Amino acid sequence: MTITLRMILVSAALLGSLPLTVRAQDRAVTPVSDVAQGLQVSAVQGKLVVTNAAHNPPLLVSPPVAVRPIDDAQMPEHIQILVDSISKTHGVDPRLVAAVMKVESNYNQRARSSKGALGLMQLIPETGARFGVRDFFDPAQNIEGGVRYLKFLSEKFGAHNLDLQLAAYNAGENLVERLGRVPQIRETVDYVRKIKNIYKQENGSKKAPVPVEAQTAAVPVDAQTAAAPAPPPPPKPPSIIYSTVDERGVTRFSNMGPPN
Repeated sequence: MTITLRMILVSAALLGSLPLTVRAQDRAVTPVSDVAQGLQVSAVQGKLVVTNAAHNPPLLVSPPVAVRPIDDAQMPEHIQILVDSISKTHGVDPRLVAAVMKVESNYNQRARSSKGALGLMQLIPETGARFGVRDFFDPAQNIEGGVRYLKFLSEKFGAHNLDLQLAAYNAGENLVERLGRVPQIRETVDYVRKIKNIYKQENGSKKAPVPVEAQTAAVPVDAQTAAAPAPPPPPKPPSIIYSTVDERGVTRFSNMGPPN
């Protein structure tokens, strides 16, 4: 069957006068008014389609937003202040505390592990209770408990033996004490390695200050002499004011003495 332009126009006129719901590209469209909106006629898949619906504009797709991986999280400033203050109180390196916290919770104060560890320092409830923690999701209490536990482990296994301290924090002090070494548990071995890597980077980024004595000893004697400040000039003698009375009885003052 051949569809002519006349047939299309006649069909459009008839359909425009009927209050019918027609199909526009397989979507139901109810014409509003054949006066307010013009009819559009097109052939879709061999079918005559008449519609008064406006052409749908293309959808605008926003570009994907780059999301920073959680592993790149940085310690919030208020957490850093607590770490510095509490660590200093108990004599624990705050950089070690930060490294433990990074691996344990990635600085998430609401963190909860499948084994029941809670908060920033991922304290087991029994361990936290030993060190006075009541609210495990309170940053100050959780950091206090974690720092005190690290101090306890340092005294138990020796300040020089960081591997045993970290292994005990992860696998339990009793197991590490019984073995006398890091347990050959993959999780514990990886845990110790990760924290030491972070701690090593933190230490490397902050150079220790050079003692004043070493700075002085490193300067040659000639350089010290050249850098020494010049001695102050000798003080000027005080000015002497002379007073004389002339032949008319007038007193005169001068810094020049009378002629000999």
